[in-house]
Amino acid sequence: MSHKACGIRSLRYAAPVMSNQTMPPPAATVVLVHGLWMHGIVFARHRYWFEAAGYRVETFSYPSMRQGLADSARALARFVAALKGAPIHLVGHSQGGLVILAMLAQVRDPRIGRVGLMGTPLAGSHCARVLQGIPVLNHIMGKVLAEWMAAPASVPADLEVGMLAGTLSLGTGVLFPGLGRPNDGIVSVAETRVEGLHDHIKMRVGHSGMLLSESCHLALRGFLETGRFLRRDRGAD
Repeated sequence: MSHKACGIRSLRYAAPVMSNQTMPPPAATVVLVHGLWMHGIVFARHRYWFEAAGYRVETFSYPSMRQGLADSARALARFVAALKGAPIHLVGHSQGGLVILAMLAQVRDPRIGRVGLMGTPLAGSHCARVLQGIPVLNHIMGKVLAEWMAAPASVPADLEVGMLAGTLSLGTGVLFPGLGRPNDGIVSVAETRVEGLHDHIKMRVGHSGMLLSESCHLALRGFLETGRFLRRDRGAD
């Protein structure tokens, strides 16, 4: 997707500085995949920061409510296949992470490098279970909700996949009693943990706040560059 078409270039943010980090190879690409009810433009800050660090950045947008994971995964696979250069790192927020893992289970582009996830409910979703009990919402979002509640997502054993989980309980999750703690307001930390993750970090940030946080970006970039999250924020664990 052209960032000119989204008007991204009109946005300006201070580029974070990472000490003791090497610049990525010029050909390295990051593909950003958004979550439910969102669009690729929500990654505006992360996009700018990645570009300032020397990455090529692409945002993948998809109809997150009308389209199931399998169809979204196939669309993402076609999107990645059309890209040039290597390596290609994948970053997914919330449901975007499920789309990425579904794609990797279907087809694997040999250029895929590391996969960074933020607030993705890999082990099922309490909020989805509550929403499914509301008839109107279940009718509108039945397919998506069922997939969020499915068995734990499979993490490829031969890829380095990292998870950034939030512990600032802000968001619509406060309306759903029973959401495990700690949580980011939508997804509990326990729901972000499955076997096979290469690294896992907890940060004091809300579910949507991950998209705006410089600390999250630095931690995420650290994972894409080294296989380990950069832990220099006092709220990181």
